[in-house]
Amino acid sequence: MKILDLENISRRRGDKTLLKNVNWQIEQGEHWILYGMNGAGKTSLLDLINAYFFPTQGKISVLGMEFGKTYLAEKLRKQIGFVSSSLQHKIPPSDNAYEVVLSGAFASIGLFEETTAEMDKRGVEILKKLGCLDYANRPYETLSQGEKQRVLIGRALMAEPALLVLDEPTNGLDFIAREELLEAIERITKQPDAPTVIYVTHHIEEILPVFDKTLLLKDGEVFASGNMEELITSEGLSKFFEIPVTVMWHNNRPLLSKAIGNEITAK
Repeated sequence: MKILDLENISRRRGDKTLLKNVNWQIEQGEHWILYGMNGAGKTSLLDLINAYFFPTQGKISVLGMEFGKTYLAEKLRKQIGFVSSSLQHKIPPSDNAYEVVLSGAFASIGLFEETTAEMDKRGVEILKKLGCLDYANRPYETLSQGEKQRVLIGRALMAEPALLVLDEPTNGLDFIAREELLEAIERITKQPDAPTVIYVTHHIEEILPVFDKTLLLKDGEVFASGNMEELITSEGLSKFFEIPVTVMWHNNRPLLSKAIGNEITAK
């Protein structure tokens, strides 16, 4: 089954074109990086995938459900785990980490329904996998930024989604918290029942070895898409940025540098 199938998707808002002729296909089991700078159209593309908006033109299917043929918004969103830093401000601050994770079973902000023993057990397992068990009973508002993000990922996993979308999850994290979160994400992708993952970022150094596909988005259009090692290169990204850059790989992760005069300055 194709997880995602976008054919010539465009989206306009008034006189402004947000996305133009986007084509993107994701097969089950693939893990993708959606890479683009601020203003590239990443948020508009995620809004379409989550069925918050329909495209102005083109055909879109997510998890086998074609937009426009059935009312799918509620059904679709329960099968997509979506994690964004903007969600942090909506979580009831007094709910503890365990309650936040359990709320994902109902796709609700806050826990208002009775959970089953099976749900409770799954919630504990998720907390263990993400390294959150030690602060399961702490109020969400007392957690660090990195701890909050791991809890939100746990919430997204609670409903056993087929697709997990991580929208710039390391925003606001220091180096140590970022690496701890990336390690947790890597563990998720290596689980036998792992969902397909789309990781959205504008930081090359966050690309983990488990991501072997990437889509480069620029000015609302697909600049390139395909295998990571073919696109994340010095030549490829120099064309993408329209300035000379150098990509170096260390421990199967890329590092990006920019040429300034005769020097190379790490970015």
